Amino acid sequence: MASPLPARNPTEVQMSQLVLPCHTNHRNELSTGQLLKWIDTAACLSAERHAGCPCVTASMDDIYFEHTISQLYLSPAGQRDGRSGVCVGQVVNIKAKVNRAFNSSMEVGIQVSYEDLCSGKHCSICKAYATFVAQGPSGSKVRLKPLTPQTEEEKIEYSIAAERRRMRLAHKDTLKDLLTRSRPDTELETRDGSGAVPAEKTRVESVELVLPPHANHQGNTFGGQIMAWMENVATIAASRLCHAHPTLRAIEMFHFRGPSQVGDRLVLKAIVNNAFKNSMEVGVSAEAYGREMSVSPRHINSAFMTFEVLDQEGRPRVLPMVAPEPGDGERRYREASARKKIRLDRKYVVSCKQTEVPLSVPWDQSNKVYLSYNNVSALKTLVAKTNWALAREKEKVRMYTLEEDKFLSFRIEMSVCIMASQAFSLLSNLRRRHEWDSHYASAELVQKVDDDDMIYHVVSRMHRQESKLQDFVILASRRKPCSKGDPYVVAFRSVTLPTHPPRAEYTRGETLCSGFCIWPESEEMSKVAYYNQAMPGYLNYVTTNVAGLSSDICATFEACEKFLLKNKEDLISRLRDF
Repeated sequence: MASPLPARNPTEVQMSQLVLPCHTNHRNELSTGQLLKWIDTAACLSAERHAGCPCVTASMDDIYFEHTISQLYLSPAGQRDGRSGVCVGQVVNIKAKVNRAFNSSMEVGIQVSYEDLCSGKHCSICKAYATFVAQGPSGSKVRLKPLTPQTEEEKIEYSIAAERRRMRLAHKDTLKDLLTRSRPDTELETRDGSGAVPAEKTRVESVELVLPPHANHQGNTFGGQIMAWMENVATIAASRLCHAHPTLRAIEMFHFRGPSQVGDRLVLKAIVNNAFKNSMEVGVSAEAYGREMSVSPRHINSAFMTFEVLDQEGRPRVLPMVAPEPGDGERRYREASARKKIRLDRKYVVSCKQTEVPLSVPWDQSNKVYLSYNNVSALKTLVAKTNWALAREKEKVRMYTLEEDKFLSFRIEMSVCIMASQAFSLLSNLRRRHEWDSHYASAELVQKVDDDDMIYHVVSRMHRQESKLQDFVILASRRKPCSKGDPYVVAFRSVTLPTHPPRAEYTRGETLCSGFCIWPESEEMSKVAYYNQAMPGYLNYVTTNVAGLSSDICATFEACEKFLLKNKEDLISRLRDF
């Protein structure tokens, strides 16, 4: 008998849409606005499957188009083959499922791909994350039931969803902090500005009447429909700058500040905020008026879209500069430059696969949120792997290994008679690690970023080249549980600091992913696990311990247990005094 297929996620929604003439633009390719409507519809259906009640779109995370729709029909030589994109007769496949449910909101992950029915070719278009809120009959929020992930992929997405939520909440503060630290008169463009286009010439304003086909079963305007209208006016504004047909490359987070209903008049406004060498940012907003236009409008949504103009070979063209208007225009101009930096930080720190993330990423105040996210999510991804193999067991200490990609990872764990919160407090302070880890000579706190992220300069007793001691610059990121069942997390990774360059007396070492996860087993017992993705310089040390030729790692972990038991009473006393 054939083995049964794995159980399908009950929240999963699959949508396949045949592209028809009514879905295409003037170039006979699928319009991005139509794609956004399909994405929102599939995500909403998935959210409602889990909630069991109507749901509304709260936000849509940044969307980066891996293959812009107008690039999907390039020949191997890079030449267009006469068809300009996802065209009539082709298929767009969308898969959406709930990654995690919080109190009244949930994150839905969406994957979008294109299928050529004639050739059988499949190609990824984009990946997106949307947040939905469940609503009761009177519009009140509904408390959601928890979601239990089943597969390895679902466990990874479930675990990292809490980090993405944290990053969304910090986005405004990140932008504000970057602008505060940058000089107001900084000019990022050094090109000849004599031919700059006044930003006012790109301004667009349009009005849409919300009709029943634009609304859901609650009478609220579809979030995807609002996004499509916003994309339309943003495209017009971009076209007015470049006098060509632009290609949408990225969308910065849609955040819905309130609903609109059937009968509302939506006023959509767009303007080019800034033009860089090969791309431009367009700011777009949506305001809702009731039947009386004299009444103050309700701000529904704001978003920022990045466009490019491609030549015949599919390469980005050089764009004219923008001359911002005094006052608000200059503010938008500077904010666009800050958002560009944030987008680059996210793209090269957050969006990379773990095997592609460079070691010792330069630390900068503006990318702290994304480095912290990458640090914690990398450890959570390692924790969620299912193919760990038991390698050794010595009394209470168990050692597991994981061989995957180009890395050998190990996990060592034991149960300790200590509260999880106490173990978390003791193990997250690297300045005390030398008390139980003989490999640590010292750990100096270099920078306290915030309550959850700190940077240490660590000196190790392990020798490498020329009998020199090793040193590390390590970002330590700690997280308390987001909900019941989550572990306490302390994650480590290397960063570089201008104030701490490599020194002649040390050999600079690096760590890509390591850290502790602590699960409460009872009020007085906790499972403490240490994970490490071994770097090449440590492979011999790790394999010697795995093979049983050394017990150094197990002995170190036993010393960790003694440290925790010895210090938990002192910690309780200090907390009581505090």
